[in-house]
Amino acid sequence: MIGKGRAAWGRYVLGPALGVMSMTGVALAQDAGGDAALVARGRYLATAADCAACHTTPHGGRPFAGGYGIASPLGSIYAANITPSKVAGIGAYTEAQFGRAVREGIRGDGARLYPAMPYTSYARLTDADIHALYVYFMQEVRPVDERPPATHLPFPFNLRFSMMVWNALYLDNTRFAPDPAKSAEVNRGAYLAIGLGHCDTCHTPRNVMMAEIGGKELGGASLGAWIAPNITPDPVSGIGNWSSDDLFRYLKTGDVPGKAQAAGPMAEAIEHSFQYLTDDDLKAIVAYVRQVPALRDAADSRPRESFGMASGREAALRGVSGTLDNGEKIFSGDCAACHQPGGQGSRDSYYPQLFHNTATGASTPDNLIAAIVEGVDRTVGGQHVFMPGFSHGSYVDELSDQDVADVGNYVLTHFGNPAVKISAADVASIRHGGPKPLLARVGGYIVPALAGAVVVLLALVGLVVARRRRG
Repeated sequence: MIGKGRAAWGRYVLGPALGVMSMTGVALAQDAGGDAALVARGRYLATAADCAACHTTPHGGRPFAGGYGIASPLGSIYAANITPSKVAGIGAYTEAQFGRAVREGIRGDGARLYPAMPYTSYARLTDADIHALYVYFMQEVRPVDERPPATHLPFPFNLRFSMMVWNALYLDNTRFAPDPAKSAEVNRGAYLAIGLGHCDTCHTPRNVMMAEIGGKELGGASLGAWIAPNITPDPVSGIGNWSSDDLFRYLKTGDVPGKAQAAGPMAEAIEHSFQYLTDDDLKAIVAYVRQVPALRDAADSRPRESFGMASGREAALRGVSGTLDNGEKIFSGDCAACHQPGGQGSRDSYYPQLFHNTATGASTPDNLIAAIVEGVDRTVGGQHVFMPGFSHGSYVDELSDQDVADVGNYVLTHFGNPAVKISAADVASIRHGGPKPLLARVGGYIVPALAGAVVVLLALVGLVVARRRRG
């Protein structure tokens, strides 16, 4: 599983211990009276919504001061300062303006936000929860009088007013309403998963206009370098053969031995959001995900975590004269010490096994490549899980595109899905942010195409006028 909306179009954050709060019906925690309870509720909501992930820069950035460059297919989008600073943040926002920014993507000055800010999901938030968030940001967050870098996307994507048209087409600005046919737990999970948690912004595929495709909710999508997999209850393409305990453990810890380990944006989501939610709220998310419509990908023949087995190849070759291929050499030198020569990982599962692993059994190799190139880094429950990246500047070993392809193919052949093959071009694509969607590829041609269309239209008008005059 890969995760929330920060790298879909972030990271870092809050880390204070959270009070035990739960949801009753749909609203999170009932008001207990007084600003202290409301602020605590707002803090929990902000954590569930993972606000700090995008609005706090990594490695010591001041909370919510913005400046984190969110990778998008169209270029880096810099998160705004959302501290209550009156000169650089949202300190001058009224609650109504705050609500419009969160739920409609409209800043206090009227400018439009890009959907890197998942307002399309936050549109579902209740008025009570918007109020609690507003009180929290205004009363507890420390103001920072520093403006983050401005976002500069290429023309025509830098025309923010164009988002008016996009929103008219794709923004459903209606509040969440419980489904009376569903249990209170499932409704609670739906509000958390598709509202606050905005899981759909990463796990739902998008159309050519970068809007989520209806009818394919949570069916899996590319996030650039990473893949957010299908998390519908389909037993082959999704998580249908995961138990509820498996899913709960994954959201709480990011590690389910014999199935998956969180990396990339999903590791960030667990580190900075999911691990702090109450057990009841995590169970509600699990209950919701388990009952959404199942979606099957035609490319999948069996569950991605079912591939592979331990290998005795390296032990059999040890001491035998001969020449190893490049992938086998790299595996022996860079991977076997932690993941073991047979791929079974460490006994405590700190280093995961390479077989029965979603990264090596998937029908696309993107997450395996991204893990090798970018590494794995998450801190959950006080435990830091780390694998260094083997990219340019690596302190362990700097692997070329061909090196990554070779060792990746070795791992797939001996521990994962052998039908999947990696080329150096695949690695180069992931290293540079992954495959570009059509809109990003044709963006530079939009204006010339429009200009050409105008010229053709004017020519046709001129031709009609000339013919009428001759007549």
